[in-house]
Amino acid sequence: MVQTYGLTHINLAVRDLGRALRFYEQVFGLREYGRGDGLVHTQASGRHDIITFAEDSATAGLSGGVAHFGFRLVDPDDIDRAVAEVEQAGGRLLRRGEFAPGLPYAYIADPDGYEIEIWFE
Repeated sequence: MVQTYGLTHINLAVRDLGRALRFYEQVFGLREYGRGDGLVHTQASGRHDIITFAEDSATAGLSGGVAHFGFRLVDPDDIDRAVAEVEQAGGRLLRRGEFAPGLPYAYIADPDGYEIEIWFE
């Protein structure tokens, strides 16, 4: 078993990035900490709880609008072992890389096809 910090974030499909960001800032005090490729990343103050908004009007608001969920690794060197364990358990690797040097990620699919991000930051 690979050690993780557990469920760390959710990626939500939204119709309008600005509107979603304003709502979550106002209601929950989330703050933006990054953007890119149609995404806005937010974080709760002093927490590792993260919500990412992905602009996708075709799936926004649907129960299937959750693009993926993620588990954050305790040790970045565990990424290879994590991918191997996913494959051994019946899942498959979708893609992998690094956000920056030393910050690896892998997107995998579980046996039902749900997309999960395994990452270190």
